[in-house]
Amino acid sequence: MEIRPPGKVAQRSNRDLIEIISQLDDRGIELSSLSESITTTNNSGRLIFHLFGALAEFERNLIRERTTAGLVAARARGHKGGRPKALDSAKRQLAVKLYTEKQYTIVEICRLMGISKPTLYSYIAEINR
Repeated sequence: MEIRPPGKVAQRSNRDLIEIISQLDDRGIELSSLSESITTTNNSGRLIFHLFGALAEFERNLIRERTTAGLVAARARGHKGGRPKALDSAKRQLAVKLYTEKQYTIVEICRLMGISKPTLYSYIAEINR
Protein backbone atom coordinates (compact mmCIF):
# COMPACT_ATOMS: atom_id res chain seq x y z
CA MET A 1 0.00 0.00 0.00
CA GLU A 2 1.26 3.44 -0.90
CA ILE A 3 0.55 6.35 1.38
CA ARG A 4 1.92 9.61 0.05
CA PRO A 5 3.79 12.00 2.32
CA PRO A 6 2.44 15.52 2.85
CA GLY A 7 2.92 17.75 -0.18
CA LYS A 8 2.42 14.92 -2.67
CA VAL A 9 -1.32 15.07 -3.11
CA ALA A 10 -2.97 12.65 -5.49
CA GLN A 11 -6.55 12.77 -6.64
CA ARG A 12 -8.36 9.97 -4.94
CA SER A 13 -11.88 8.71 -5.32
CA ASN A 14 -14.10 7.87 -2.39
CA ARG A 15 -13.51 4.18 -3.18
CA ASP A 16 -9.72 4.72 -2.85
CA LEU A 17 -10.26 6.52 0.45
CA ILE A 18 -12.39 3.67 1.80
CA GLU A 19 -9.77 1.13 0.70
CA ILE A 20 -6.98 3.04 2.44
CA ILE A 21 -8.98 3.31 5.65
CA SER A 22 -9.79 -0.41 5.45
CA GLN A 23 -6.12 -1.30 4.99
CA LEU A 24 -5.12 0.92 7.89
CA ASP A 25 -7.87 -0.60 10.03
CA ASP A 26 -6.62 -4.12 9.19
CA ARG A 27 -3.22 -3.05 10.52
CA GLY A 28 -4.77 -1.69 13.71
CA ILE A 29 -4.28 1.95 12.75
CA GLU A 30 -7.13 4.35 13.51
CA LEU A 31 -7.39 7.92 12.23
CA SER A 32 -8.38 10.90 14.32
CA SER A 33 -8.72 14.43 12.98
CA LEU A 34 -7.99 16.83 15.79
CA SER A 35 -9.34 19.92 14.05
CA GLU A 36 -12.66 18.34 12.96
CA SER A 37 -13.04 15.96 15.93
CA ILE A 38 -13.59 12.99 13.63
CA THR A 39 -12.25 9.56 14.46
CA THR A 40 -12.49 6.20 12.74
CA THR A 41 -12.52 4.35 16.04
CA ASN A 42 -16.34 4.20 16.14
CA ASN A 43 -19.17 3.75 13.65
CA SER A 44 -20.45 7.33 13.77
CA GLY A 45 -16.94 8.64 13.11
CA ARG A 46 -16.58 6.29 10.13
CA LEU A 47 -19.93 7.48 8.78
CA ILE A 48 -18.89 11.13 9.02
CA PHE A 49 -15.54 10.30 7.41
CA HIS A 50 -17.26 8.58 4.48
CA LEU A 51 -19.78 11.40 4.09
CA PHE A 52 -17.02 14.01 3.98
CA GLY A 53 -15.12 11.88 1.46
CA ALA A 54 -18.20 11.55 -0.74
CA LEU A 55 -18.89 15.29 -0.54
CA ALA A 56 -15.28 16.10 -1.44
CA GLU A 57 -15.42 13.79 -4.46
CA PHE A 58 -18.75 15.32 -5.52
CA GLU A 59 -17.32 18.84 -5.24
CA ARG A 60 -14.19 17.86 -7.22
CA ASN A 61 -16.39 16.42 -9.99
CA LEU A 62 -18.54 19.59 -10.06
CA ILE A 63 -15.45 21.76 -10.38
CA ARG A 64 -14.15 19.56 -13.21
CA GLU A 65 -17.51 19.80 -15.05
CA ARG A 66 -17.69 23.57 -14.63
CA THR A 67 -14.11 24.04 -15.77
CA THR A 68 -14.71 21.92 -18.86
CA ALA A 69 -17.93 23.81 -19.65
CA GLY A 70 -16.12 27.12 -19.21
CA LEU A 71 -13.32 26.08 -21.58
CA VAL A 72 -15.84 24.91 -24.20
CA ALA A 73 -17.74 28.21 -23.93
CA ALA A 74 -14.53 30.24 -24.21
CA ARG A 75 -13.45 28.28 -27.31
CA ALA A 76 -16.89 28.85 -28.83
CA ARG A 77 -16.34 32.59 -28.34
CA GLY A 78 -13.00 32.29 -30.18
CA HIS A 79 -10.64 32.32 -27.21
CA LYS A 80 -7.60 30.09 -27.35
CA GLY A 81 -6.06 28.86 -24.15
CA GLY A 82 -2.42 28.82 -23.27
CA ARG A 83 0.39 31.28 -23.26
CA PRO A 84 0.69 33.69 -26.22
CA LYS A 85 3.47 33.00 -28.72
CA ALA A 86 6.67 34.95 -28.11
CA LEU A 87 6.96 35.82 -31.81
CA ASP A 88 4.42 36.57 -34.52
CA SER A 89 4.05 34.21 -37.48
CA ALA A 90 6.55 36.03 -39.74
CA LYS A 91 9.26 36.10 -37.04
CA ARG A 92 8.66 32.43 -36.24
CA GLN A 93 9.14 31.56 -39.90
CA LEU A 94 12.31 33.68 -40.00
CA ALA A 95 13.70 31.87 -36.95
CA VAL A 96 13.04 28.50 -38.58
CA LYS A 97 14.58 29.73 -41.86
CA LEU A 98 17.73 30.84 -40.02
CA TYR A 99 17.86 27.42 -38.40
CA THR A 100 17.44 25.48 -41.66
CA GLU A 101 20.03 27.59 -43.50
CA LYS A 102 22.62 26.66 -40.84
CA GLN A 103 24.38 30.05 -41.07
CA TYR A 104 23.83 30.77 -37.37
CA THR A 105 24.10 28.57 -34.32
CA ILE A 106 21.03 27.81 -32.27
CA VAL A 107 22.33 30.04 -29.47
CA GLU A 108 22.83 32.92 -31.93
CA ILE A 109 19.33 32.51 -33.39
CA CYS A 110 17.82 32.49 -29.92
CA ARG A 111 19.78 35.59 -28.94
CA LEU A 112 18.81 37.40 -32.17
CA MET A 113 15.14 36.56 -31.82
CA GLY A 114 14.96 36.93 -28.04
CA ILE A 115 13.65 33.40 -27.44
CA SER A 116 14.80 30.30 -25.60
CA LYS A 117 16.03 27.05 -27.16
CA PRO A 118 12.84 25.13 -26.29
CA THR A 119 10.79 27.90 -27.91
CA LEU A 120 12.88 27.69 -31.08
CA TYR A 121 12.53 23.92 -31.17
CA SER A 122 8.75 24.19 -30.72
CA TYR A 123 8.59 26.64 -33.65
CA ILE A 124 10.64 24.24 -35.78
CA ALA A 125 8.29 21.37 -34.88
CA GLU A 126 5.27 23.58 -35.59
CA ILE A 127 6.54 24.43 -39.10
CA ASN A 128 7.49 20.81 -39.86
CA ARG A 129 4.03 19.45 -39.03
